[in-house]
Amino acid sequence: MKEYCGVVGIHGHKDAARLAYLALYALQHRGEESAGIASYDYKKVHLHKGMGLVGSVFNEEALKKLKGPVAIGHVRYSTTGSSVTKNVQPLLINHKKGFIAVAHNGNLTNSVELSNELEDSGSILQTTMDSELIVHYLVKDHKNNYREKIVPMFSKLEGAYSFVLMINDAIYAMRDPMGFRPLCLGKIDSAYVVASETCAFDMIGATYIRDIDPGEVVIIDRNGLTSLKAQPNTDLVPRHAFCIFEYIYFSRPDSNIFTKSVYMARKNLGRALAKEHPVKADFVMPIPDSGNYAALGYAEGSGLPLEMAYVRNHYIGRTFIQPSQLIRDFKVRVKLNPIRDVLKGKKVIIVEDSIVRGTTSRSRVRALREAGVSEIHMRVSCPPLVSPCFYGIDFPTKKELIAANKSIEEIRQFIGVDSLKYLSLDGMLSSMMLDRGEFCTACFTGNYPTKICKAPSKKALERKLCKGIRDV
Repeated sequence: MKEYCGVVGIHGHKDAARLAYLALYALQHRGEESAGIASYDYKKVHLHKGMGLVGSVFNEEALKKLKGPVAIGHVRYSTTGSSVTKNVQPLLINHKKGFIAVAHNGNLTNSVELSNELEDSGSILQTTMDSELIVHYLVKDHKNNYREKIVPMFSKLEGAYSFVLMINDAIYAMRDPMGFRPLCLGKIDSAYVVASETCAFDMIGATYIRDIDPGEVVIIDRNGLTSLKAQPNTDLVPRHAFCIFEYIYFSRPDSNIFTKSVYMARKNLGRALAKEHPVKADFVMPIPDSGNYAALGYAEGSGLPLEMAYVRNHYIGRTFIQPSQLIRDFKVRVKLNPIRDVLKGKKVIIVEDSIVRGTTSRSRVRALREAGVSEIHMRVSCPPLVSPCFYGIDFPTKKELIAANKSIEEIRQFIGVDSLKYLSLDGMLSSMMLDRGEFCTACFTGNYPTKICKAPSKKALERKLCKGIRDV
């Protein structure tokens, strides 16, 4: 049920679905498994979605059918066990008062409790997505005043969520009170746009207005824009918990996340890494692409030259967000090719954004050895990942995190480098352009900002699926 995704919503533009399509291209890095768009022409709701990349899911014929000035879109990747067509978003539900379409980025940590509560009251859940739960709560009393029902939902939902909902002729953009996942607001001509990252605005020529605040619902309809704020949940720690991994890995460097530049944050991480862990070498080289800007910062901080000694095949997707380990291993081999003439006989510093399982880094180091590198010193622009993430990143168990099971020296030997150093927690937080108390660092510390419920097994989830008609 955990997922990491990109969402977009557009209201008031004659080409809403086409703009959503282009915005999803800009957000493709957030999920390569599936894509979908739902639109509304004030008479009928239209939906097209499927497994695969944005460019393969949509064609001209599909876009022509997505009529209307209102649209929401979604790109997704999932953990193993949820890679099925029924879980592709937007999730569209028709009921007697109209329809609700849902696009969700994040993960509800109390989804088990919520699903049990709904099933005990007679609801029938059709997917393994926690995104479906919000629909049941919104339509349960069959009243049509969603403005009154949406804010109280903040007290029911726990965890990370940036929802973009299309409810009849309105878009509701909703961000959890701790702000784990980014969500921003923009405008193109007279139309409003919401998206996971500002790079989506750049793609369609929209102007960034502001971030949607944690605990805020922005409602966009034919009357304009309305903002509603939730009362703080006293059961939650009264602070923000922005996902710091957005800066380290996930977001595009040309985006501003949580109001600050991803590019500058990554350069700052690299500078801090050079200050904490210098080493004599001929040059610094990044692991493309997310390691590029940390490597640039390391080179500037160390005074060493930067060499782009890896050539990336840009027709291969990101290895981390592929659901199958077999596919991940294959893509590691074909994704990056070292330049032998630059590397032969050299002592190099390679800068990684992070090490999760270690298998990807091991393959890359092996390729560098084969290219004739004499010494390899790896520097990692974040601390060791030792705890699973329950807020939407594919770190489901400690078993899959190499740093949770091996010492740094054991990791060094496994990967095959001459030295291995990680950025300290203090160095990472000091590199951010926001107060350190604003961030969730649970994957590095094991200190979770919300209570965590035990997730059901894959088999238990599948047993809960029903082929019957939804009760809503």
